[in-house]
Amino acid sequence: MFKILTYNNISVAGLERLPRDRYEVASEIQHPDAIMLRSFKLHGVPIADSVKCVGRAGAGVNNIPVADYSKRGIPVFNAPGANANAVKELTIAGMLLASRNICGAWDFARTLSGDDETISQVVEKGKKNFAGSELAGKTLGVLGLGAIGVRVANTALALGMKVIGFDPLLTVDSAWQLSSNVEKAASVDDLVTKADFLSLHVPLNDQTRHIINITRIGLMKRGAVLLNFSRAGIVDDSGVAAALDEGKLRAYVCDFPTASLLGRNGVILLPHIGASTEEAEDNCAVMVADQIRDYLENGNIRNSVNFPEVVMPRGEGFRLGITNENVPNMVGQISGALAEANLNILDLLNKSRGDYAYTLIDVGAEVPVATLEKIRTINGVLSARTL
Repeated sequence: MFKILTYNNISVAGLERLPRDRYEVASEIQHPDAIMLRSFKLHGVPIADSVKCVGRAGAGVNNIPVADYSKRGIPVFNAPGANANAVKELTIAGMLLASRNICGAWDFARTLSGDDETISQVVEKGKKNFAGSELAGKTLGVLGLGAIGVRVANTALALGMKVIGFDPLLTVDSAWQLSSNVEKAASVDDLVTKADFLSLHVPLNDQTRHIINITRIGLMKRGAVLLNFSRAGIVDDSGVAAALDEGKLRAYVCDFPTASLLGRNGVILLPHIGASTEEAEDNCAVMVADQIRDYLENGNIRNSVNFPEVVMPRGEGFRLGITNENVPNMVGQISGALAEANLNILDLLNKSRGDYAYTLIDVGAEVPVATLEKIRTINGVLSARTL
């Protein structure tokens, strides 16, 4: 029986992927094998030695101390692309909100009073204050062409926009899905100079923190619109505030409210609802539950942010899963320990990612406890378990 500790409310659609006859799932549980969460912050929260993996029902993992878990040999799973459609739709809505001055017009209409004739007169007189522009024919710059960025780019094309994108880490899968009509920018600076609308879809890390700052905003077209449905730290709020005050930016649409942006003209703030749809929550929970189950039962790693993708079909024999530091002769030492126990290797798959590696091995007989303990004592081995 596997035990799953949950933080936050996890979608029932995801929890149903964990059979009750094999999984115990609860928000309070002793010695869990895995943790499932959404936005709960695990930084500073001690976790049991029994934890073998952590899964976040979402894309970003800033709320998880990934580096610490990596040192313990704990894969951290996420759900890339599971909420992509939800964020895409809100990004398109954000462009419409800004281009048509919908928020201001709505506020104006909500204050109307009087009879129909009076309201009609006030509307006809006031509507000129909310004139906007159309998206068709405008240029959208998309920074980050992952699951969300690709969908935003393709949808914008369908709306009649010209689209330019930049992503130095564009994957083959994303490239296949991206329309050939999306132009490639030479750099971030090249992208921002050409965009009427600039939409950000990159993860927050040391390379992307404040990637949009006062200097880059200065390169943008006067009256451009900036959209941030990525992470708060991607944009330097002080630079945005200065650009709005000076009239450089027409609007800033952001899903991450901060104190410096509250009540500021030209800012449209939303309460971090990019992935807040029933469909997205279901998709994320299902994907992460499946990944956790596959890892616990079969040792396979899919969509881990800190360990390599390792998927090996289950055949005959007994399976051993090992996380370790990416150092020379690790497979040799493990194979040697198995040979000493007279265990025949039926299948083996080893992959590395940065400083860490993972090995799946199928052997012809059950691995003795003493052999498993010997493997665990190999310098650089972080965890080892039989499945």
